[in-house]
Amino acid sequence: MKQVVQNYKSGELAVLDVPVPGCKPGGVLVRTAYSLISTGTELMKVSEAGMSMLGKARSRPDQVAKVMQSVATNGVPATYRKVMGKLDSYTPLGYSLCGVVEQVGAGIDDVKVGDLVSCAGNEHALHAELNWVPKNLYTPVPDGLAPRHAAFGTVGSIAMQGVRQGEPQLGEVALVIGLGLIGQLVVQLLGAAGVRVVGVDPDPARCELAERLGAAACGDPASAAVEAAVAELTGGHGVDQVYLAAGGGSNQPVELAARLCRDRGRVVDIGKCRLDLPWNAYYEKELDVRFSRSYGPGRYDPEYELEGRDYPIGYVRWTERRNLACFLDLLARGSVDVEPLVSHVADFDAAVETYQRLKDGDLKAVAVLFRYQAHATEAEAAPVVAVPAVRRGGGTSAPARAAKAPVRLAFVGAGNYATSMLLPHLAQRDGVELSTVVTTTALSAANAKRKFGFAEATTDLDAVLGDKSIDAVFVVTRHSSHAELTRQALLAGKTVFVEKPLALTENELAGVLAAVEESGNDRLQVGFNRRFAPLLQEARKRFGTRTGPASLRYLVNAGRLQHGSWYLQQGTEGSRFAGEGGHFIDTASWLLEADPVSVYATATSGNDDLQVVLHYPDGSTATISYVTTGPAGFPKETLDLVADGRALRLDDFVRASVYGRRRWVSSRLPKARDKGQSAELAAFIRAVRTGGPMPVPLESLVATTAATLAVQAGLAGGAPVTLARAR
Repeated sequence: MKQVVQNYKSGELAVLDVPVPGCKPGGVLVRTAYSLISTGTELMKVSEAGMSMLGKARSRPDQVAKVMQSVATNGVPATYRKVMGKLDSYTPLGYSLCGVVEQVGAGIDDVKVGDLVSCAGNEHALHAELNWVPKNLYTPVPDGLAPRHAAFGTVGSIAMQGVRQGEPQLGEVALVIGLGLIGQLVVQLLGAAGVRVVGVDPDPARCELAERLGAAACGDPASAAVEAAVAELTGGHGVDQVYLAAGGGSNQPVELAARLCRDRGRVVDIGKCRLDLPWNAYYEKELDVRFSRSYGPGRYDPEYELEGRDYPIGYVRWTERRNLACFLDLLARGSVDVEPLVSHVADFDAAVETYQRLKDGDLKAVAVLFRYQAHATEAEAAPVVAVPAVRRGGGTSAPARAAKAPVRLAFVGAGNYATSMLLPHLAQRDGVELSTVVTTTALSAANAKRKFGFAEATTDLDAVLGDKSIDAVFVVTRHSSHAELTRQALLAGKTVFVEKPLALTENELAGVLAAVEESGNDRLQVGFNRRFAPLLQEARKRFGTRTGPASLRYLVNAGRLQHGSWYLQQGTEGSRFAGEGGHFIDTASWLLEADPVSVYATATSGNDDLQVVLHYPDGSTATISYVTTGPAGFPKETLDLVADGRALRLDDFVRASVYGRRRWVSSRLPKARDKGQSAELAAFIRAVRTGGPMPVPLESLVATTAATLAVQAGLAGGAPVTLARAR
């Protein structure tokens, strides 16, 4: 395997072929996907290695003291041989990475082969293709967190331990001196803890970045603006804490800390800066000076790090490993965002060149990642999500027949959407009989029966599926049950209307199509109602036939979910976009009259706000901006379609317009938003009654579902996803 090493005597950097480490008990062998260059610690080490012997001695007086002690004990010749032997050896670089577990050692039961883990340690999380990592120096990566972001785990833990040493409290004000990688993370962690932050750095770009990431104000250490901001935020008392995240030989950081800290405030040293404390300034304010030792309790303890002996949580709440897991959790939930810190991603093979560019100043960076070949190859090849072929088998079911009047319907589920958006359109419709409602609780079934006039209410699904008089079944339950209930209803020979999504995984989608093939029953409709909206139908007609490729933009101002919403149960119910994103993909595909061939997705930290780009066979593109952070008063859905010198605009299903040789604008009078549910249900009932074609071809429903699933695959892989159609 390959590993980045350095000769401290000559300063030489190299990518060497070295043996693969063994997978020892008590740890795992990890194949690296991304490793992070610490632009502070590692560059300092690289720079020291390029110094003369005198320069090395001046930069490390602690090591010189050890050499002198060895001379006194062992004599000059023995000490010289020992020192030169150590200097003239290759040493590793790196201490923060994310990778995939390749082997599991004896005694490890919390991860398995194939799991993604974040790893720490300057002896175990090296810039190398494979690393053996002991138990207390790795932690599983939360679902949905990108590997390149999980590679920040160690530096995030360093920043977190520094913040913990400062003991911040809600409403306090902190000063962060040094806005490099660690400083930027400290700013965000303090913000997540409810602390207002002032940042200090001589680099204006880093100040601007920190303000974008949540700092109240930032500026040059010599700027009067910093003191003014502190005075304004603290009422003139001074900050509650100062975090020293700067390096170098200047004593300015500790002097500035004393000047801007309040009486009996706390000063925490995280970096490696000069600490000639001005005695009077620190004494008069009785400042509490603290040190933050690396990633947290357990660091430098071989029994913890190498032997896996954990500290009881009742005595040590935040250990190295718990800090690492906590930081990844904050990343996954969007409380911290590391993507803006990524200045450069380099292939691992270019490691030496990348270090040299950083050292020479050609590459200005906050954070630099190495991407390893196995991961790069996967990205270049582009992930693929299969769009299963629809095969209609020779089963005995024959649902494609005209139904006897009236059309008899059964509902599986009677929650908010069913009772507010579907049943009101069906309860009074001529030629429709609401036969049976099935729910998991008896009372909800009884309520639906009373309110909408169902003939029967039950909790027995089998009784409905076995009732030959029922023509169609509506599946309106929680997302996780849609695919299985649809599969059962198709096998029972029923025509099925299932609310979106049809499936949450590729396996679930395959199971539905297997039921179609087994039964020969392809009578399926998914509740993609937007294409049936009268206003959008009229606008599409006015737009006319398209000849060239189109550009479509769809902004969905989804808004925040209320606390306790089951949409937040992503472990069982899928992501929010997986639940309703099919609506918008189906609408785009209907307007563009084709199914997408590839999907690219990117997200803000935490995957709350998404940008989804769909490519179509004729070169058309559709961009769906799905955002949760917009204002409540802004329209929920706006859509623009541009092609052939014409433009179509839809404003939240209230107004529409078409611009071309002639302009058409719908009525300006306010109307209720009609998103097509009534027309969709009418088309479905008509298909059931006549035995004619379903309103939307099954192939289109499958393509939309596959494209929706591809969004999550794209977010995880960070690359476009090809939608491969099976033959």
